[in-house]
Amino acid sequence: MIGFIIAGLVIGALARLFTPGKQKLGLLATLLLGLAGSVIGGTIASILGTGGIFELNILGFIVAVISSVMLVGTAETLSARHHNRALKN
Repeated sequence: MIGFIIAGLVIGALARLFTPGKQKLGLLATLLLGLAGSVIGGTIASILGTGGIFELNILGFIVAVISSVMLVGTAETLSARHHNRALKN
């Protein structure tokens, strides 16, 4: 479980590094998005037959980082929309 959390932090941090622009995400959001990306990457790797969902393998890791980059971008977009709506009211 601790390894899964550490992997989520690493994947989330890499996703933030690869996402253009400055993100306003905290450590908890980075962890959660990294964990979500890890599950997505593990699931895709499992479907392709390269390992289990919670196994660390290269394909799962790459897909996890790509998934997390997309999740970070989506989270930033939603956060900016929410912030802009709050400013208008």
